[in-house]
Amino acid sequence: MQLLEIDIEYRVLFGISGMVLLFTSFLIVFIISQRKKLQYHRDLHDLHEEQKQSLIEQNLLLEQRVEERTKELRFQTKELQKSLHELKLTQLQLIEKEKMASLGEMTAGIAHEIQNPLNFVNNFSEINMELINELKQGLEDGNLEDVAGLADDLQQNLEMINNHGKRADSIVKGMLEHSKGVTGQKEPTDLNKLANEALQISYKSFNQKDAGFSTSVNTFFDDSISKVPLIPQSMQKVFLNLFSNAFYAVNEKKNNLGASYSPMVSLTTKKNGGNIQITISDNGTGISQTIISKIFHPFFTTKPTGQGTGLGLSLSYDIIKAHGGEIHAESAEEGHTTFIINLPELI
Repeated sequence: MQLLEIDIEYRVLFGISGMVLLFTSFLIVFIISQRKKLQYHRDLHDLHEEQKQSLIEQNLLLEQRVEERTKELRFQTKELQKSLHELKLTQLQLIEKEKMASLGEMTAGIAHEIQNPLNFVNNFSEINMELINELKQGLEDGNLEDVAGLADDLQQNLEMINNHGKRADSIVKGMLEHSKGVTGQKEPTDLNKLANEALQISYKSFNQKDAGFSTSVNTFFDDSISKVPLIPQSMQKVFLNLFSNAFYAVNEKKNNLGASYSPMVSLTTKKNGGNIQITISDNGTGISQTIISKIFHPFFTTKPTGQGTGLGLSLSYDIIKAHGGEIHAESAEEGHTTFIINLPELI
């Protein structure tokens, strides 16, 4: 009985000792675990601090670089503004030089065109003064036959003076018309009808000047073209000028080649995307490639003195531009010239 009691006490003691040992082990494991967690949080905090410090340093470095780049860009901007200002000044100088060159060219053209008829007027006037003196002397001498001859010469000279005076007048009128620019109001216009009427008027006018003139005329109208907003009187001037030039070119070639040559002038209208395209062609004398770029310059003409002022194509160019369109010429030196006009269908 006593041994049993001792055995139970040992068992209780061992049980308590085991529980104490187990609890102690758990406590140790718990403490170790908490220390690891604490150390982890400390390491994580240190890492965050390092990253934070690194970000601060990077931000400072970036701010420094941005400031340096900003200064560099400001400097470059100032340099660009300076270069732009100098470029604008150079451009203005070039424009001014171009204006002066164009003005000089136009002035030379005006002087040349007006000087020719003035020279004729002055020369024939001086000749007429001499003829009048001779005529008076013939009357005093009673030589009526010489007087009649002198009167005929005087009449012919006066006709020449009148012709060249009219030419000077036409040049001045052309200059005034050119200086006015394009005037008038746009209105819905039957383009096909307007072009065809100008073609017929120009042909009749040329035929009246030269009764032997004749040429084939071909027309191709796009009937789908509706009324186009135009200044009719201005656009008719363009057509009349282009047809007149075409008839002149084929007539010159006809006079040179004779019956072996068949003159032809054509007019075509068609829609081309959002534009209306008008094409006027002839198989006449053609335009040299060395001068085709100059044909729209004021007072530039390929016609002999007295047959053209050089203002028609220049005025036509301005009129087309005022309508928001384009005009250009294509030509082969052996013949065939084509003027192509593109006008916006809606303005």
